[in-house]
Order: sequence, then structure tokens, then C-alpha cells
Amino acid sequence: MAAIDRNGPLAASGLLTAGCDPKDARLALVLMHGRGASAADIIGLVAALGLPDLFAVAPDAPGGAWYPAPFMQPLANNEPYLTNALARITAIFEGLDAIGFGPERRVLGGFSQGACLSLEYCARNPGGIAGVLGFSGGLIGPDATGRSEVASLAGTTVFMGCSRSDPFIPAARVMETERHLRARGASVETVLYPEPGHGINADEIARAKRLLQSIG
Repeated sequence: MAAIDRNGPLAASGLLTAGCDPKDARLALVLMHGRGASAADIIGLVAALGLPDLFAVAPDAPGGAWYPAPFMQPLANNEPYLTNALARITAIFEGLDAIGFGPERRVLGGFSQGACLSLEYCARNPGGIAGVLGFSGGLIGPDATGRSEVASLAGTTVFMGCSRSDPFIPAARVMETERHLRARGASVETVLYPEPGHGINADEIARAKRLLQSIG
């Protein structure tokens, strides 16, 4: 099991860890949990991925949610929580950078609210990560088609998976997210599954594993 150096830059970060020792890792994966879940829930993905050269960390959201309102409401309805959550990711990446995981060696992923947050971070921080795993999520805010960001996302690889009839994530928003990221140069794979529900299936895990293996 991975461990954080008690004297290192991530020591005070309150993160759960999994995977191999950081010094032996090819990639670092930051995992963001969904509403009402926890770091302990999302970190279980690491065992399912089964990659021996992956170091993973997961933070806990205050009160079990990264922001309070549904993700497609006006951005102001989720402030200052959204800004704080994005800053939390930046702080984790700064700690990872200090132990050798630069942008080309780190991936951000999450489920549901955590997926929305991961995709939003990608859109707002070009060049900050090599890849994104968005399990049942989309860009945050009432409009994903008229966003102001234009900086290139070339070199960023994204996977998004979601049910066509997900009760919380409209398929249209998933596809709008794909178009926005792709238009800015990201390599995006999106799969909308016919099965109903709100979860992560075996095919998504297999595609996520392939994405992680393709980086570096």
C-alpha cells in the first residue's frame, strides 16, 4: 500500500493513498468522490484498475460534498465552495509536483460530482494534467457551449462514460463537454451506455485503464 512521507509536501494534506510507493510510480492519479461519498469509496477504483505502477490519492470533501447545488445551476449558487474545491485540487497537484509528478505524470479523475469537478478543472487549467477520467459527469454551470476558455488542451487525454439515462447527468451535457474539450485540442473518448443507472461499469474501468497505460 502506498504511503505519504510524513515529512514530505503531502504530509498535512489529509489524503487517502493507494497503489505503489510514489518513488516507484509512473503516474499519480488524483481521485475525487461523488456527493455523499468519501475518499475511502473512490480510492477503491485503484484495485479495480490493477496497474502496478500507479500511485493514487483521494481527498475528502467537507461535509461529503464539493459544492451544494446541482452542477448545472448558475455558478454563483455553488460559490465559494466550487472555487475552494478547485483550489484543493491545485494544492494536491502542487504537493505531487514537489515529489516529481509534473503535469505529464498526473491524471485527475472522479465520479459524479467528482467527475464534474475534474472536467471543470481540466477546462480551467490547460497544461495542468495529462489526462482526465470523468465517470458520469460534465462541465459545471448552466451553459457548456458558450464558455470563455480558449487555451489549448492539446496533449490532454480525456475519457468520459455515462448512462444515456443517468438520473443526475444529462447525456446532452456530456456531449457538450466533449465538444468543448475537443474543440480546444484535447483527445476525448466518450461512451454513452444504454443501461440505466448512476455508477461505474466494467467497460469504463477497462477504458480508463487503457488511458492510464497510454500516458507517459
